[in-house]
Amino acid sequence: MTDLFSPLSIGDLALPNRIIMAPLTRSRATLERVPTPMMTEHYVQRAAAGLIIAEATNIGPQSIAWDCAPGIFTQPQIDAWKTLVRAVHAAGGRIALQLWHGGRVACDRSADPRPALSPSGVNENLDALTVWGLGAEGKFIKLKATQSREMSLDEVRATVRAFGAAARACKEVGFDAIELHGANGYLPHQFLSPFLNRRGDEYGGTPEKRARFAIEVVEAMLQHYPPARVGMRISPYSDYNGAIDPDPAPAYRFLLKTLNQHRLGWLELADTSFWYGRFERSRMLDLARPVFDGRIIANGGIEPQTAGELIAGGMVDAVSFGRLWMANPDLPERIRRGGPYAKAITRRFYGGGADGYNDYPTLASATA
Repeated sequence: MTDLFSPLSIGDLALPNRIIMAPLTRSRATLERVPTPMMTEHYVQRAAAGLIIAEATNIGPQSIAWDCAPGIFTQPQIDAWKTLVRAVHAAGGRIALQLWHGGRVACDRSADPRPALSPSGVNENLDALTVWGLGAEGKFIKLKATQSREMSLDEVRATVRAFGAAARACKEVGFDAIELHGANGYLPHQFLSPFLNRRGDEYGGTPEKRARFAIEVVEAMLQHYPPARVGMRISPYSDYNGAIDPDPAPAYRFLLKTLNQHRLGWLELADTSFWYGRFERSRMLDLARPVFDGRIIANGGIEPQTAGELIAGGMVDAVSFGRLWMANPDLPERIRRGGPYAKAITRRFYGGGADGYNDYPTLASATA
């Protein structure tokens, strides 16, 4: 019987188990968005994952949703990622990078702030945006989002190219795979949302046109990685960060059919709504399974027992865990033993040092 410990192939990428580490923004990079040795230690500790999908990483300087979230658009950033990836590989792990643009989810705190870039410059619900940064005492606080403006066609196309350049940098670094962050109300999700995308050109209007930006971004990423090593995270039924869509099925069905034609390696279905007591996993599976033949990774508040049942029943191919990986660096061993599981300390999630980040004990160290 297939279970969490069954090997999984995504094209030629061989995973020893189906216990995926979900991308987790924890803001341990520098203010210049350079990955730190602390981040290297964090991922090395979790190298037993079938695949680590490393945290959302900015593809350009105008993606500024969070302070101290890493980037991959400057040489110091790229060099630091090389060190990190080599260390994960030396520990026997496999690691992908999630490519990210916050779009209107941004806060420019410079002396001369510029409007954020978004599909249509919608600023009606700025209070719904989740933007975090360093406060006066060094603690992370929720910030007020900067107003956005509509991207010109040249800026849309330049952003697509920036995703391609980030994919090229990932290849140079040595990442095993890459994932597009198309969920949680960030830029690709904004283009898909008819509330946020009110354009009248080839990137807005019909469901097919609203899906065009995400498709072109994936195509730019595919210029540097084979299809099986490219994935996308989506949350079609979530209105997180104000990405409202009363009927997401037409745009997402077209998107997924097109990604399937490109033979994309996987979809990560992010059930962001579970944070608010709503569960959309079944609806997402009903949307994706009929039109997408690649691997399906479920995500969103899933406990190990439920994860095993989903995999055994053939509903999904793998499950990505977030908070469980945060607090349990030896998560596969704990799942094998049926626990116990440490609990993540939420007040230490964002920013700060190794405490609440790299100091969670393994079962072996706890026993010792």
